[in-house]
Amino acid sequence: MDTSSKSGQFFVATGAFLGWFSILLQFYLIILNREASIPETVIRYFSFFTILTNILITVCFTALLCSPLSSMGSFFSRPSTLTPLAVYITIVGLVYNGILRFLWSPQGAQQLVDELLHVVNPLWFLLFWILFVPKSRLKWKNVYFWLLYPLIYISFILIRGSVSGFYPYPFVNVSNLGYPVVLINCLILSFAFVLLSLIFVWIGKRWRK
Repeated sequence: MDTSSKSGQFFVATGAFLGWFSILLQFYLIILNREASIPETVIRYFSFFTILTNILITVCFTALLCSPLSSMGSFFSRPSTLTPLAVYITIVGLVYNGILRFLWSPQGAQQLVDELLHVVNPLWFLLFWILFVPKSRLKWKNVYFWLLYPLIYISFILIRGSVSGFYPYPFVNVSNLGYPVVLINCLILSFAFVLLSLIFVWIGKRWRK
């Protein structure tokens, strides 16, 4: 992948700036408005799929910008790395705007950071994937490996939630819904990840033709 052009550098630099700005601002706000101890609040902050995925794409942009020839830069320049990142951050945008947006009404700085994390950053990375990521060598079998990250994440929040009582999203809140409903929700989410991954690979193969 070549991002050495002016347009490529612009996309990467802007993505890195937007990412770090929104991630750090959200961290500041969650500490400022915390309802638990600082250590617990920090753990909760890193328990959100939105935060973890925005960190991933931001680290990706930063590596491509600052050290594209390093081992990290090489890893994040692979289509087989960039494509699942595009899938993950697209899921972030779809779930928030399709379900979670209607559950609360953030104001001020929180509204700004919400729009960045759930709309601007996902759309920016998706546009980056469309314009700059080679797609012709994407393989169907990669989809199974791409599912590892969301599965590990789901396992983590369910295990930690059973101990702490904190669940980052209402559709995985075992205390309110019970395990049968939560497990069904997790299966639906897993199916969504697989389906979207297949769509992205299909787009890549169609793009080549």
